[in-house]
Amino acid sequence: MDRLDAMSVLVAVVETGSLSAAARRIGSPLSTVSRKISDLEAQLGTRLFIRSSRSIVLTEAGHSYVAACRRILADVEEAERAASGEYSAPKGDLVITAPVVFGRLHVLPLVTAFLTRYPEIDIRLMLVDRVVHLLDEHVDVALRIGSLPDSSLIAIRVGEIRRVVCGSPGYFSRNGIPQTPRDLAGHACITMNGLASPSAWTFGAGKSEQSVAVRSRLVVNTAEAAIDAAIAGLGLTRVLSYQVAVRPDGLLDIVLRDFEPAPWQVSLVHAGQGLLPIKLRAFLDFAAPRLKAALSGAKV
Repeated sequence: MDRLDAMSVLVAVVETGSLSAAARRIGSPLSTVSRKISDLEAQLGTRLFIRSSRSIVLTEAGHSYVAACRRILADVEEAERAASGEYSAPKGDLVITAPVVFGRLHVLPLVTAFLTRYPEIDIRLMLVDRVVHLLDEHVDVALRIGSLPDSSLIAIRVGEIRRVVCGSPGYFSRNGIPQTPRDLAGHACITMNGLASPSAWTFGAGKSEQSVAVRSRLVVNTAEAAIDAAIAGLGLTRVLSYQVAVRPDGLLDIVLRDFEPAPWQVSLVHAGQGLLPIKLRAFLDFAAPRLKAALSGAKV
């Protein structure tokens, strides 16, 4: 039995959630996957997971063994990268993830310029609005917005973004400019789901934090839609500062600056285990200062 191959198959089964899904991922017959798992359990003398009609559940021994398999496979992959020259020249594949809108506005232009400078590096860019697990999904670096939980990951802070309230000059000329959050009771609001509640917006931070009731005339699920509706004069909206900064000057005015919640930090995050491949170090050195400059310029 090829022990490393069996470990790879086991990890694929756990990550995909079933033997059949693992077989599709690695391109092997289902019978082969099932046999390799059975051979591995026979070799170890223990069951690694309990199979049901819908899913697999790791046993206690299975949890420990899968964690060890991931470490071993990562070490082997790192050794192969070193042998192939990945630590002596910037070349190879990079997997990068970022939130959808921020990634399109700021990360994609960086990636395009980076690929031009480094012709021997290829990139897979994943723009998704969820927290991607770097090790489980084989991601090299992630751009994260917001506070970071304690972990073994290494974070490079590149700036911060604010949650701002804005409206069109035409709307303010007709309805007046709110001076405090309480004034929002007399205004029409446009809420983006996921950033604020349609019935209440929060301002300030810590002991000064306050929640004020709002009337959302429109609730949308994208920042672009919220901003377009605000430009059209429907009402006030709350979005992120970089989303407003890319619009031409004069279309929207920001209000209630003194009452904004604490800004969210923006970070480049990577696993940082052992010696960094030159391709990853090259990207971090290229991206970090450019993102800092872009976010500094986005402080509207």
